[in-house]
Amino acid sequence: MLEGGCLCGAVRYAAAAAPRHECFCHCESCRRASGAPFVAWFCVPRAALRFVRGAPARFRSSERAERGFCAACGTTLTFEEDGSQWIDLTAASLDQPALAPPRAHLFVRSRLPWVVPGDGLPEFATWPPRQERIRKARGTLQWAGDLESMRRDR
Repeated sequence: MLEGGCLCGAVRYAAAAAPRHECFCHCESCRRASGAPFVAWFCVPRAALRFVRGAPARFRSSERAERGFCAACGTTLTFEEDGSQWIDLTAASLDQPALAPPRAHLFVRSRLPWVVPGDGLPEFATWPPRQERIRKARGTLQWAGDLESMRRDR
């Protein structure tokens, strides 16, 4: 069971699923929504997530997605694409963030010039290209097939 919530404790969640699609996102939308240079995300099936205290406030951050945050303290919590079976959660909102270590950097074409990762994780301009995901499926990006199915679901 993954458990987490916002800084002030007004919103708490529990997810009865293993974290998947763990990544750092450098896109402008994530940066601006969080006020941080990048955001660590992981996904769980929507059906596996429940809010056990409070619920996130939501705002439409694009034509196809909403973001959830605590209305009391402002903690960024979720990203939800319309019609997806998945929900993204911020890894840093977990009680034990070490349970969802990022495995790739996405949208590095939008990365701020003063952010210089030295972690050796794979980097992709946007989403990993399908061929790259397949090629690396046996290596660092073992979630490659999962990512492809997640993108089809969205």
